[in-house]
Amino acid sequence: MEIVRLAVSREHAYLGRPSDGPARVDTATPASIELRAGFGVVGDRYSGRPAHRDAALTIVAAEAIESVAAELGVPPFDPVLLRRTVVTRGLDVERLRGTDVCLDSGDGPVLLGGRRPAAPCGWMDAVLAPGAHALLRGRAGVRFAVLGSGTLRVGPLTVSFPTTGGGLFDEEVLLDPARAAVGSRKR
Repeated sequence: MEIVRLAVSREHAYLGRPSDGPARVDTATPASIELRAGFGVVGDRYSGRPAHRDAALTIVAAEAIESVAAELGVPPFDPVLLRRTVVTRGLDVERLRGTDVCLDSGDGPVLLGGRRPAAPCGWMDAVLAPGAHALLRGRAGVRFAVLGSGTLRVGPLTVSFPTTGGGLFDEEVLLDPARAAVGSRKR
């Protein structure tokens, strides 16, 4: 498993009608991001906003993005266009809904709370390809609450789940990477 891309933006790019085109905003693709418990991703548009405390970070599987492009018969999409904070490879992201999980990319575990789907918006048909919006439903990622502070960086990733008992973490649980592109809804 690995983190293949990170994206942070101070502003929303997809406002108004897709026919008007996205707003011109700077979106950074840093090698690492800083997370603060109860706050979110430092420097991101959702950080520190009470309405987004349970959705301050979004994660999507690269395989899901690639699968949608293949199904549409178009070249691979730039994952930054989905505006998700973290893009992973080898992680069945959709299975993390409703689950507390620790991600560790080398700087120690960061506790996140998997909450609701990161539903795609109609903009996906305009910025990716016609039909992308519908195909991304159920596999556009998951929104997470940032429950612990730490750093995530591009590169190898380990996933563990907090225990309710004596130890800090259960044994590492590897989710089925073959399901990363499938998503959560039947097609």
